[in-house]
Amino acid sequence: MDCLFCKIIAGEIPGTKVYEDEDVYAFRDINPIAPVHVLIVPKKHISGASEINSDNSAVVAKIFEAAAKIARAEGYPDSFRIVTNCGEDAGQTVHHLHFHLLAGVKMGWSANTGI
Repeated sequence: MDCLFCKIIAGEIPGTKVYEDEDVYAFRDINPIAPVHVLIVPKKHISGASEINSDNSAVVAKIFEAAAKIARAEGYPDSFRIVTNCGEDAGQTVHHLHFHLLAGVKMGWSANTGI
């Protein structure tokens, strides 16, 4: 499979890991839009949110559990944002389910700013 995130998980491409367990892998975004910008992904390839089903949905709960741990470790236990994009029109550029954990800046809500 020619998936960038699968290659990062496998160690074939370098990434700055911040968290790993049996099902979840998290690493720093190479183009951060916030002081803390971590990508949290399932180790098993799921192409995007539209592919979540009853067979694989448990990993989403594990991702959110990991997100809380990461936010605490980064110093933002109660102030962070989690975003996922599904499909190219929504801004998904890597077709492996992933969640952006953003923290460290006061955020507004605008599709044009990226935050």
